[in-house]
Amino acid sequence: MKTNKKGRNLNKIKPFAIKDCDLIAIATGTRAQNLREMKARLIAIHPGCIYYHFWGGLLRPKFVDPEYNNDFASWASHSLHDQKLAERLAVIDPTDFTDIEKLRKELITVIEQRMDENEYVQNARTDQRFHFVRSQIVVFDTHHEIKEPEELLKIIPKISVGSLFFHFIDARRRTPQGIDDFRAWLYALGKRYSKLCDRLAELDPYFMTLTELRRNLSSVLTGYFKGSM
Repeated sequence: MKTNKKGRNLNKIKPFAIKDCDLIAIATGTRAQNLREMKARLIAIHPGCIYYHFWGGLLRPKFVDPEYNNDFASWASHSLHDQKLAERLAVIDPTDFTDIEKLRKELITVIEQRMDENEYVQNARTDQRFHFVRSQIVVFDTHHEIKEPEELLKIIPKISVGSLFFHFIDARRRTPQGIDDFRAWLYALGKRYSKLCDRLAELDPYFMTLTELRRNLSSVLTGYFKGSM
């Protein structure tokens, strides 16, 4: 039986396979020029569109910091010039919803409330219509595995933003518990890492860039492992 220096049976620990990913943007041909059209499109649009317009910006190259975290809020502000709606859409945190359908419902509710407040239908210019884009994730195998949780301390500062997106964000729609891959792996190892999982759960990836997420993850791991060694 193979054990580490702490006497743990390494054969019982399933290795964590590091993956990388990219989001492929697929044009749908669906557009919206005002809130009435936006509501109608949101009711039937592919869930991958809602996912992309909330999360896709994290992997899209940026030359300036975006004013809003999701494309719906940006469109409301810059194309409809409706700052009240933009602010309401901007505070929607997709991590608060267990699935895309509940997030879709929240979007529609916010838009309906704004429509009820304003009888005037504000149209965006033709060249500023909202273009719905659907996302498709492409996953790459890095051929790298970690066998001990302590290895996360060294690997996190080095992994790509695509890996962070895949394991910390996209995992939430893949894992049965709706959590990131790191916590799912640690939970499977037993109660030993429950405090670390609690600390990881406090990180909200939506309101930070992927580089900020990587830095915050490293900080949590450093505080935990160096504090418990």
